[in-house]
Amino acid sequence: MRFEITAQSANSRARTGELHLAHGTVVTPAFMPCASRAAVRACGAEDVAEAGVQILVSNAYHLYLQPGMEAIEACGGLHRFMDWNGPILTDSGGFQVFSLAAPKDLAEEGVIFRSPVDGQQILFTPELCMEIQNRLGSDIAMPLDECCPHPAERDYVRASLERTLRWAERCKAAHERDDRALFGIVQGGVYADLRELSATETARLGFPGYAIGGLSVGESREQMLGALRAAMSALPLDAPVHLMGVGTPLDIVDCAAEGVDLFDCVLPTRNARHGSVMTWAGPLRILNATYATDPRPLEEGCECPCCRSLSRAYLRHLFKAKESLAWRLLSLHNLRFYTDLMRRLREAIATDRLADLRSRLSAWTQRDRS
Repeated sequence: MRFEITAQSANSRARTGELHLAHGTVVTPAFMPCASRAAVRACGAEDVAEAGVQILVSNAYHLYLQPGMEAIEACGGLHRFMDWNGPILTDSGGFQVFSLAAPKDLAEEGVIFRSPVDGQQILFTPELCMEIQNRLGSDIAMPLDECCPHPAERDYVRASLERTLRWAERCKAAHERDDRALFGIVQGGVYADLRELSATETARLGFPGYAIGGLSVGESREQMLGALRAAMSALPLDAPVHLMGVGTPLDIVDCAAEGVDLFDCVLPTRNARHGSVMTWAGPLRILNATYATDPRPLEEGCECPCCRSLSRAYLRHLFKAKESLAWRLLSLHNLRFYTDLMRRLREAIATDRLADLRSRLSAWTQRDRS
């Protein structure tokens, strides 16, 4: 992995860059749609690539449970298995594992949980986490970490981040593939000093890139941004940073202003499945009765499969009729919105017009709440 900063904002920590990985180069800031189970919901790999997506995020926990790392490895690795030629980042699945485990199931060795697929008891360790990702062959792997719930007592968060650091050392030792990158993960809840401590100690371990986890889990927006700033202040300036699970348009712009390079979130496809469409004029609820006879596309000038030839009236009909095609088409439109958002974000950073983009998205967010 190699990361080059290509432009730096004069008014913030925001930057553009090129992240060179085994399966291609990602121009940053970039958004990664979730392909947790080796597929972006309702969309094929060619559809996703056509939408302008550069990199996907999959989930080691989900793929370990089903179909299993052996099946994926036998098919030539995760890229060939899902027919995706671009880079893939795999999350360790720590968030999912801890959602299934009770406090008594957590130990220094790892965490014990029962598989929701077959009920089998599994001991998920840092070493197993790395074995899965090594065999999947993702471009960027993540260590096993403990994602604290919100709210959480300070003493618990401190003990948790210290365990995460010890697990990070074990993951680094077990990471066998020199042709793939392993990022460190920063935790620390909403406590600014603990975020800074976690970032400092994680950076001391010497990872080529870093992820910030445990945010957007119920805390306020102000708490999220405060914790992010504290973490960013202690991370190396020349390393790429991934903010995990944060993905509203306004959050992306504000967090990019703090120096974040990579984002992932389920929002584009999840919103599509609920009939919420993202346009630059504001969110559009496709079930609204006013669209029943509306011949216009979702958004003028958009090149997604929806907008090239289909009307709002037809898309509303598909959604009301519960046709699965509606999920695919609306998802592809929302993915196109996100790739366009990231393109505009990179342009705004390079031309020092980030405040203009933020102002537009702030108004967009107000329309979404109305």
